[in-house]
Amino acid sequence: MANVGGASRIPAEERLFSLVLALLATDAGLTKTDILSTVQGYRQKFSRSGDNANLERQFERDKDDIRDLGVPLETIDSPGHAGDNHNLRYRIPRGAYELPTDIRFSPEETTLLNLAAMVWREGSLSAESRRAILKLRSLGVTTTEPVLGYAPRVRVREAAFDPLGTALERRQVVRFGYLKPGESEARVRTVEPRALVQHQGRWHLFATDQSTSTTKTFLLRRIVTQVSTLATTFAPSAPGQADLALSELETVWNSNSAVVQVDEGTDAATRLGKRRGATVPGAGTLNLHYSDLNIFADELAGYGPEALVISPPELRDAVRARLERTAADHG
Repeated sequence: MANVGGASRIPAEERLFSLVLALLATDAGLTKTDILSTVQGYRQKFSRSGDNANLERQFERDKDDIRDLGVPLETIDSPGHAGDNHNLRYRIPRGAYELPTDIRFSPEETTLLNLAAMVWREGSLSAESRRAILKLRSLGVTTTEPVLGYAPRVRVREAAFDPLGTALERRQVVRFGYLKPGESEARVRTVEPRALVQHQGRWHLFATDQSTSTTKTFLLRRIVTQVSTLATTFAPSAPGQADLALSELETVWNSNSAVVQVDEGTDAATRLGKRRGATVPGAGTLNLHYSDLNIFADELAGYGPEALVISPPELRDAVRARLERTAADHG
């Protein structure tokens, strides 16, 4: 029982890393029994005389995971046992896995790559970051280790991100409640995910709405229910869905502009003046682009009297309504 408890505390990433190292180290390949009885994360649970069915299922899932991470895992027949599935051998051909000979990283560069992957491990690049870390470690690339002890963990997405990302990979239809500004109740949307993109610091889902058969962009922060994954799947998307989504969002951003008067030397002047695309037509005045009127109104209202919207009128009214509501809430 002690061994089983110890094995349960071994992180999945460590088990996958150990598996990759073991399969890289053999030219002839390892049988399933070889792997389960010797590799870290499996051997702690392996029983030579007992039932290893659960462990074998874990190995099958791990094989899929490392292949999804881009690792070229091969299955070959054992010598003298051609066609015998019980004696199949597994290996990772080093030549197909190693970095090209003309690519080299210094210890400092490798450290920065590790830090970037660790920061993004909870975000949209989760699979890519795991692949990068796994490959750098398994190839034995030297790093400046002390810095890695201070690697940040940044949570870069809303709760809907993970289930949407999984559904996107598996091409599964999803359903969720979506609350648009000005509406009192969320509307249920059933969509086919096409891409998850970040624009202006916010995550968006680009998807085909099944009720209208048109593509729409949904702001993740407005998904107010759990994302339900349906059994229905859909055909693969055409290439370039993420680029299409970002292009549409950029078009919206360019078409929406505001003139905002700011008090010089204030937080509003400093932060708004550094927004992408901000221009200064006159002293104390900024021309600013925005993607979503309500989100921008929330931001501007946060500056209080430091920022005054000159145009457009609908943005000015939205900011005023927020300030009046705040004043009423505080008596």
